[in-house]
Amino acid sequence: MSTGNWFREWFNSPYYHQLYFKRDEAEADKFINKLVQYLKPEPGATMLDVACGRGRHARSLAAMGYDVTGIDISADSIAEALQFEQEHLHFFVHDMRLPFRINYYQFAFNFFTSFGYFRTDREHYNTIRTIGQSLKPGGKLVMDFLNVHYAEDHLVHKYEEQIDGVNFYITKWFDETHFFKKVIIEDDNLEAPLEFMEKVAKFSLGDFNDMFSFHQLQIQEVFGDYDFSNYDVKKSPRMIMVARKIPG
Repeated sequence: MSTGNWFREWFNSPYYHQLYFKRDEAEADKFINKLVQYLKPEPGATMLDVACGRGRHARSLAAMGYDVTGIDISADSIAEALQFEQEHLHFFVHDMRLPFRINYYQFAFNFFTSFGYFRTDREHYNTIRTIGQSLKPGGKLVMDFLNVHYAEDHLVHKYEEQIDGVNFYITKWFDETHFFKKVIIEDDNLEAPLEFMEKVAKFSLGDFNDMFSFHQLQIQEVFGDYDFSNYDVKKSPRMIMVARKIPG
């Protein structure tokens, strides 16, 4: 399979959700609760969840009384999310490289390394532009990305998982610019095994600072994990960046 637009097919696969989103809902809610405690949004604040998947985090935020919109390129994911749509929770199929509402939201989120997929730097810059433009002046972006140095040092090259009778055989590696993951899926319901390839760019904090500043976003704080510990370039598993849209 080509790595060029791998995400279009893989994100629409039920196996993608089976592999990644069998996580405990309570774990996701715990992270969202910590995030809200830190950000202190006003009641009814407008929020955009970029690459929202099936809307797990968007639903948690809407349940707290915020006005939340989720966008994702996967039509199947949005179809699932739409079951939960209500007056203050909305979902749209949308490519995050393309503009989506201008100066509209007070907060924008991009969780669980839902970035870095694209073939060119321009596409990544376009995504940051989309998010930056969607925010009102003074609005805040929270972007959660893997920490490259930690990921390199702790990479498990091969492992297997069995989930609900489906076998996932996973191989990981990296080069100077990207992380790669090959997922082979064996399921008795399939005529033959399926194979998917993921490819994610190695973006450093400096890279994000450059992309953000180009689109009037200024990093204010960086956390190193979902407990909001201080960021350490070697020891932190995550890079959770909080940026503010500079007015003007």
